[in-house]
Amino acid sequence: MGRGGDPVAALHDNARGSSVPYVDPLGEPFLQTRFALPVRPATFLRRPRLAEHLDQVFETPLTMVNGSAGAGKTLLVADWASRLGRPVAWFTNEAGDQGCGMFWAYVLQALRAARVTLPAEIGCPGDPSRMDHRLLARLADELSGREQPALLVLDEFDRVTAPQIAEQLEFVLHHAGPGLRLILVTRTEPLLPLHRYRAAAAMTEIRDAELAFTADEAAALLELHGLRLPPEATRALVERTRGWAAGLRLCAMAARQSPDPEAYLKDFEAGRSTVADFLLAEVLKRQTARTQDLLLRVSVVERFCPGLVQALTGRSGVEPILAELQGQNAFVEDLGHSWYRLHPLFGEILRAHLRVRSPGLEPELHRRAAQWLRASGSLPEALGHGAAAGDWELTAAALVDDLAIGQLFTGLRADDLTELFARMGPETTSAAADLVRAARELSEHDVGRGLVHLRRAEERLAAQAPDAAGRLSCVLLESLAARLTGAPGRAEKALATAAELRSEVPAHLLDKHPELTALLLIHLGSARLWAGRFEDARTVLAEVADCPGGASTALPREDSLAHLALIDYLHGWLGRAERRALAAMSETEQFGPRRPSGSGLGQLVLAAVAVDRDDLGQAQLLLDEAAAFGPAASDPVTAAGRSLATARLLLARGDPAAAAAAADPAVPALVASPWADVHTALAVSAAYLAEGRPESAAKVLDEVPYDAEPAYAAELAWARLAAGNRDAAVDLLDRSQTRGLTGPGVTVRAALVRARAAHEAGDTDTARKLLARALLDARRERLRRPFLEAGPSMRHLLDSPPLQALAAGWLTPGRAAPHGGPGEAADPSSLVVEELSGREREVLQRLAQMMSTEEIAADLYVSVNTVKTHLKSVYRKLGVNRRGDAVRRARDRGLM
Repeated sequence: MGRGGDPVAALHDNARGSSVPYVDPLGEPFLQTRFALPVRPATFLRRPRLAEHLDQVFETPLTMVNGSAGAGKTLLVADWASRLGRPVAWFTNEAGDQGCGMFWAYVLQALRAARVTLPAEIGCPGDPSRMDHRLLARLADELSGREQPALLVLDEFDRVTAPQIAEQLEFVLHHAGPGLRLILVTRTEPLLPLHRYRAAAAMTEIRDAELAFTADEAAALLELHGLRLPPEATRALVERTRGWAAGLRLCAMAARQSPDPEAYLKDFEAGRSTVADFLLAEVLKRQTARTQDLLLRVSVVERFCPGLVQALTGRSGVEPILAELQGQNAFVEDLGHSWYRLHPLFGEILRAHLRVRSPGLEPELHRRAAQWLRASGSLPEALGHGAAAGDWELTAAALVDDLAIGQLFTGLRADDLTELFARMGPETTSAAADLVRAARELSEHDVGRGLVHLRRAEERLAAQAPDAAGRLSCVLLESLAARLTGAPGRAEKALATAAELRSEVPAHLLDKHPELTALLLIHLGSARLWAGRFEDARTVLAEVADCPGGASTALPREDSLAHLALIDYLHGWLGRAERRALAAMSETEQFGPRRPSGSGLGQLVLAAVAVDRDDLGQAQLLLDEAAAFGPAASDPVTAAGRSLATARLLLARGDPAAAAAAADPAVPALVASPWADVHTALAVSAAYLAEGRPESAAKVLDEVPYDAEPAYAAELAWARLAAGNRDAAVDLLDRSQTRGLTGPGVTVRAALVRARAAHEAGDTDTARKLLARALLDARRERLRRPFLEAGPSMRHLLDSPPLQALAAGWLTPGRAAPHGGPGEAADPSSLVVEELSGREREVLQRLAQMMSTEEIAADLYVSVNTVKTHLKSVYRKLGVNRRGDAVRRARDRGLM
């Protein structure tokens, strides 16, 4: 608001009129503007939370409003004072007023201007540089007797630098007692004994953090300037300015001149704005030349400490300067433990100013920062500054020497590192640079190009001084190449070499980077799994799954759990496979929103489980979700897992030709994979059978050399039986030991083969007994697909009353009667054709609690997309389309 119509301002004007006879110690008239409340502009925003805090002025003798230039301190206090309905003594300090006598002369005049009655015997200082202590004692005594305290505001108190003035002010404040309330408006910490006031709870403080505008306050301020922005744009502006009042106002005024204010506020160049003019004039140019140089140099780093500042400036003894800058509220923030940072806008402006004042210095400063940060163990910051300096040899060497090359594959910074090193050009020729290039190519599954760079790195390392970290990095990349080419022998050799090199690497580096060992083991485990060495693979994969938690090993743990889930699935343990696959999917979610960063093998295992349970819609959803996980076609295990799940889904949908085409993973591997070959052969034989060519189907099966392996003997036996070779099917089961080593996914199929063989041989009783055993095993795992594929003769046997009761409610439309009695027909509307999984029940329970999708995801530590996938499956299984209907139907069925 302006001055017009302000009764308190008018009161101040009248008081000043009566005080004209007073002159300062030099005989000059007092400058009346120094006693006036500053005028608030029309766009001033009154913030009630700050005004309420200022109301505590009456409860404490001392109040300090301490903030940076442009934080809105003065206007805040002036607006509050103007609304009190009583005079407030206001005195604005100016630079150069260092004399005690001059300071107190103006304070006395400010009190008189505010109609604070002071007797003539108090007097007035006659010497601008000195102050009679007796005058101060008389003043304090006079104020202490007041019924209503005098309010004294000393604006810009940071300009008062004389210690004796602070001592004298403390004397008056202390002895005036309840008769004086002092309000200091300052950019710096005053020299008063603030600790005493704080300890006695006798001080009110408002500082920068409280002065900062909130997003809502910023939106209101922008509206006063005629600007309406979307909430996210306002929040971004507040984040960039840190809620700094002057920054927001100056940006708003500049944006009003732009044809697209929102775009301007999003992308304006701080170094070429009115904000820059303000900060350079109010903050930078107030400093000495040496301090200005320091501020310009530290602007290239996100945070700084005395040691880093010394490296950037070449000067020692900078600790007092940093502390003073922070104390001055010179847009230098104290982060604790001797670390500081610049206000982001101030940093932007200083960097722009540095480029003008000292062209070419910025890269050298980044290089110095990288070297110091590397030596101090701050690798992520060192890499960023090395890249900013364009010194790629330094940057690559920092990554490799720290044994951190595994972070290109795992951890929260993998994408950032990949993007950072994408800028490294071919002109950088060092072993470390070649290792980084090899890692980047292998992370994209380009084995050929990756190995070219890896061999070049090995040649360079062999020609230089021993470098254990570099050689161990080579071994890690060699193990990844072995995994990608399906070469378990090479992976075994890499692990053995790594074990030898570990003794040559500092122990603290190995402890710092647990991801290196985890990656070596997961690559070996994957290669062993590809080769069908299930137990050997399980040993190392379990070690990775149990390794210490943390972001750096989250992805290897996820990968290992997914591989273990696949082993469980291949051995028929569907429930165990499902639990491990779900655990794999949630392993990385605890460190942030899920993004496609792994292999997607967990989703593929769940898709295969869903097919076996005849949940074909869910299987397709999971296959689609897995497709978002990078170039899986070059990872043999993942490619084979996708082929397996896809072929099974297509077979279930009655498309054997498409299943046969999808069954071959088509990856170049140095070693054949028994289980991948078997599942390819099964899909091809099914296609031949569908075409009416049983001989061709039998021939394909005859060429499979692994038929006695328990993990796939039952499926091969089933295929042989379907091809018309009953004796060969039963003989295969007799030669393999499926019970005990395998779960229902295998044993149920084996029982069905024997049941069908017995039925075809005329032994119906044995067939029924075998079917009963199969139903009991399958019911625990909700395994439906084998029965749907068992053929008409087996389905006819299932219609007999004893077997009907075992199948009712989960395999056939009916519910089991008590005590295993005959089943009775169920109402179609309440039929449970497909049972809900444990996780789907958890989601459904939270739906009943009226939780949103986001709240369910947070509560279950999974992604929102995962929750949506479960919801789609729940709706489909319950035959509903809405949340409320799902909850009601689940309650009707007794599922909740």
